[in-house]
Amino acid sequence: MSNVRKILLVDGDPVVRKSFEQVLSGKGYAVITASSGEDALWKLGNGTYDAVFTEIVMRGMSGLDVAEEIHARQPWLPVVIITGYGSGDAQERAAAAGVAEFLHKPLSPEQLAATADRLLQATEPVVALQPQTPVAAVAPAQASTEPVSRLKNVALFLLAPFIGLVYLSAFPVFALGMALWMALRQSDEAEPLHPAAPAKPSVLKTIAMMLAAVLIGVVYGVVAPILGIGLLLRFGFQAWGKLGAKAMGA
Repeated sequence: MSNVRKILLVDGDPVVRKSFEQVLSGKGYAVITASSGEDALWKLGNGTYDAVFTEIVMRGMSGLDVAEEIHARQPWLPVVIITGYGSGDAQERAAAAGVAEFLHKPLSPEQLAATADRLLQATEPVVALQPQTPVAAVAPAQASTEPVSRLKNVALFLLAPFIGLVYLSAFPVFALGMALWMALRQSDEAEPLHPAAPAKPSVLKTIAMMLAAVLIGVVYGVVAPILGIGLLLRFGFQAWGKLGAKAMGA
């Protein structure tokens, strides 16, 4: 990470901005300029800075307005007010806004550079003041999830044969039970026959339904084991693939 200190320079006069920028850049600072207070606050919201130098008289927001907004949002950020007008009220307001320096024009390049050096050498970089998550605290949390994932893959591999056996055993039993239930239901719904009466269409329908139920049960009994074997192979290959990938990555 770069150790270059970053200064936001705010002034409505482009000539003054260019002059101050050259002085501060010559001292090794990274200088970002803003032409108004509104522009300065926008740049402060989209970047980090180590100090702000602002002219007090500008169109729109004044330098004191900017200092008060900065004090409300980033009270740790030092602000330097530059002005060509002397005013006790302005200095009192600047002090209430936590302004670090109050410089009067005419301002020499040496005075501007000395103020920047004195101000920034007495403060730590803004990045160091921001709350950060320790890397050492994150690493153990990530490492702790690896044994759980490995254990899960091993359990999946060991349970795969039992899952397949359950499918192989349960589906035929379920199919035969379904066939028997359908046959009994149809026989209960059939109308009673008199000994001398000829077979009625309902009896033939009942017999057909019973045969269909048996056929459905047989189909279930044949298809279900195939599905069970397929699922068994799927679980086995899936678990084996995950264990193999873990072993190659270790």
